[in-house]
Amino acid sequence: MNKKALALAISTIIFSQTPIAATIYDGDGLTYKLKGDWQVQLRDNASKSQELDVEFDDLELKNTVTYELNDNLQVFGQLDFSFDRAAENRQSGDKLEEAYLGLKYNQVAFRVGKMNTSGDEFGVESAYEKPAGMNEDQFEANVDAGDDVLRIDADFDLVYISISHELESKGNTSQSDQSTDLFITKDFDKLALAAAYQAYENNANSWGVSAQYDAGFINLGADYSISDIKNSDRNEATYNLVAVFEVTQTTSLVVGYVNVDDDIDNADAWYTNVSYTFPNQKNVRLFAEVSDSDLGDQADILAGMQLKF
Repeated sequence: MNKKALALAISTIIFSQTPIAATIYDGDGLTYKLKGDWQVQLRDNASKSQELDVEFDDLELKNTVTYELNDNLQVFGQLDFSFDRAAENRQSGDKLEEAYLGLKYNQVAFRVGKMNTSGDEFGVESAYEKPAGMNEDQFEANVDAGDDVLRIDADFDLVYISISHELESKGNTSQSDQSTDLFITKDFDKLALAAAYQAYENNANSWGVSAQYDAGFINLGADYSISDIKNSDRNEATYNLVAVFEVTQTTSLVVGYVNVDDDIDNADAWYTNVSYTFPNQKNVRLFAEVSDSDLGDQADILAGMQLKF
């Protein structure tokens, strides 16, 4: 889950009619769109080989189908495949990241299937690759996606609300615990506030709050999330601070700080990245990043290119 902007945005197919998509077919009430998000980078990964390597994050193709049933009602579905494992010659090959069907009535949508939970929407972290050993927030540290998810999203003028529930699936050993998530966000002109809560049956109850402020030349963000670990007296908390500077119309600079405290140990991390977007092709970007953490042996350095459609 890379959060690359501090603007208030819920980037799902449900409510946004994004131009970043190739329309394969549009007629007779049926729309089929193909989206791509490809990123290739040279990386000296402190938490892995500690040698320069080519990495892929991600090589995604998203297939989106929408049927218009009437003026207010739609049926939609999505299949999202990631090919980064296949590109790196891993035995598991390609990966199905999302597979769901849903109904949308006006500004309320219901989805069923494999997808991110509502708590995944939380957070202001803006690194291309999170610092070694660190989680973006407590929702990612526990669970932020599932194979058996029921999710409702409602985009009202006053507030955006998302609720999800991961069913307990005895036959799926990778996702065997129930979790219920709630995410709420409100935009006050240049200020965006958000809150999230997660009840994860066999691990922890978590909550978090965040704020993002757009001051024009700089965007500021902060979040705090904490988990009450079940069957123990231990808490684990994460907070993020981030600033995004618009250096020019095509270049942005990000400086971020992450802290994780689990009542036993305290770990700090920082990162900074610079991105250049081609002025005549907004979906093509060059970037570079440096990060370091208490849990890494050395700084993590990367540079790469991202292409979307």
